[in-house]
Amino acid sequence: MKPIPVAPAAIAQSTPQDLALSGSWTARGIGAIEHQLESVRFAGTTQAVADGAHIEALDTAGAWVLQKLLLRLRNEGIVVTLQGLRPEFAKLLEVVAQHVADQTGQPAPAAKPPPTALERVGRSAEAAFEQAVALLGFVGESALAFVTCVAHPARLRWRPILFNIRSAGFDALPIVGLLSFLLGIVVAYQGADQLRQYGANIFVADLVGLSMLREFAPLITAIIIAGRSGSAYAAQIGTMAVTEEIDAMRTIGIAPLELLVLPKIIALVIALPLLTVFADVLGVAGGMIMARSQLGVGFGEFLDRLAKAVSITSYLVGIGKAPVFAAIIAVVGCFQGLRTQGGADSVGRQTTRSVVQSIFLVIVADALFSIAFSVLDL
Repeated sequence: MKPIPVAPAAIAQSTPQDLALSGSWTARGIGAIEHQLESVRFAGTTQAVADGAHIEALDTAGAWVLQKLLLRLRNEGIVVTLQGLRPEFAKLLEVVAQHVADQTGQPAPAAKPPPTALERVGRSAEAAFEQAVALLGFVGESALAFVTCVAHPARLRWRPILFNIRSAGFDALPIVGLLSFLLGIVVAYQGADQLRQYGANIFVADLVGLSMLREFAPLITAIIIAGRSGSAYAAQIGTMAVTEEIDAMRTIGIAPLELLVLPKIIALVIALPLLTVFADVLGVAGGMIMARSQLGVGFGEFLDRLAKAVSITSYLVGIGKAPVFAAIIAVVGCFQGLRTQGGADSVGRQTTRSVVQSIFLVIVADALFSIAFSVLDL
């Protein structure tokens, strides 16, 4: 088996006060910087910052070299603040720093003080803004790839599309149907007492029909698919990113967007409206059964009133939301999967983010739809 290529360690001094550390600071990677270590100088300053955010790997040999560099600079009267290290690298560096201090009799360089609350808020806002910009860029890349595939239909990969329709659509029928049926029962049951007090039993069809077909069915279906399929997309692509399969695809000339992303988006845009129709039927059926048992409204009466209460516009409004929800879920899931870096813990972290962000954006989109439909009087 051939060894995995290792990016050599590197030091870049962009300004007299800033160092940028990158690459693999390991026994195999530090050989490339031996001639650079002594050339690191800070003229006219006593404070400097070393950014370790781009260090890809660190072992005891690399940590030893890095601590020796920091100690030399400190002896020259320069206090270097090391920031951006991964938590596991920082812990290793602390252990090596203590060992260096024990051998030299000098205290290890002081660790960076914990950030203040305001600094944490600022960093979180910066990270959120950066991720939003990256997501918009990913949406643009996906749209461009889709236009390219439409212009050249032979590039569309139909087998992955059909596979994803089955896995995200057909395989989700039981859970979507069960939850929609129970939700229809709950809506009818909660409204039964109030309607009975005013002798308006027949209006349970209005309550169940409008609430399920216009709001609840598309929303509950999208939330289920976000937790079921969106997380699966992020985990699958994230695992491929960690094992460098995506880099291998690019190497042999296969565009990851065309093979991994577009089939998922297209399949979910097709499957989610169909699942929503299925949820509509099961939700209304659940409400109809509850209306008969609690309010004495027969099936025929319920369906007659339902046809009068729910217009085709209200029905299409619910169905029209589904493709937008599907695009949000698929894009966010694939985006978070492609941002996976590191190991298995990163896969779990990005999968969680994909589910949380998908559900949040779906609810925001649903609220925006409600405002728009209200303005348009739909």
